[in-house]
Amino acid sequence: MSNMKQNEKSTPPIIFFDGICNLCSGVVMFVLKNEPKHQFQFAALQSPFAQSVLAKYTLPTTHFNSFILLQNNKVYTKSTAALKVAAALKFPFNLLTVGWIIPTFIRDSIYQYIAANRYRWFGKKTACFLPDKKWENRFIT
Repeated sequence: MSNMKQNEKSTPPIIFFDGICNLCSGVVMFVLKNEPKHQFQFAALQSPFAQSVLAKYTLPTTHFNSFILLQNNKVYTKSTAALKVAAALKFPFNLLTVGWIIPTFIRDSIYQYIAANRYRWFGKKTACFLPDKKWENRFIT
């Protein structure tokens, strides 16, 4: 995994995800396989790099109830982050962006319900998700 210092102004968008969550790791794998431009980098929320970014943007550093997208020095969370990522996926997955028509408070309520139950429904790992060797250069630690 890359351990380099990141300059947020010149880096590609970064998806921060709960590294022990099976659902979250599955979403990361899905994005890796279905994002044709390979623009996203990834960091587990538990990683030192993610912890420093979370602190910089005054986001929670212990209770991870959302994956976070950092793009162009702006932070997106919950359903907004998910829809922005969906827009970068190949067809037909990019059609998920139809979700923009749903008001944010409804989208985020659904997102929060899934996030609150993700460990119970999908389980969790005892250690952070590690990518396949072919993708490790897309992960920041």
